[in-house]
Amino acid sequence: MIVGSGGFIGTIARYLSNELMRKLTSSNFPFGTLLINILGCLIIGLIYGFIEKGKLLEPDLRLFLTTGICGGFTTFSAFSIETIIMLRNGEFIYVFAYLTLSILLGFTATYLGMVAVNWLKV
Repeated sequence: MIVGSGGFIGTIARYLSNELMRKLTSSNFPFGTLLINILGCLIIGLIYGFIEKGKLLEPDLRLFLTTGICGGFTTFSAFSIETIIMLRNGEFIYVFAYLTLSILLGFTATYLGMVAVNWLKV
């Protein structure tokens, strides 16, 4: 319930932010998604900054804010914080693999999904 309620808030915030950017710009560039991803990264960075300072210790609140709100707002924020944690831990091979695989496999999976629909003539 904690994660779900945060996800609800994050998802609505993502939708409203994206709609606002569509109204403010007339470009085909995905400014809304870019803004959402950058804001999500800033927010999760602030949250983890408070966690590291010992100012945000309640596990339920952490779940609500990170997995819930940030996860509903954008999964890019989770991708970003996981990468930074691995960098801090000196896991450079994992960082390279995670970045490379996320980008390459993500685009490939999206493309294959689109091809599959065309192939199935759905």
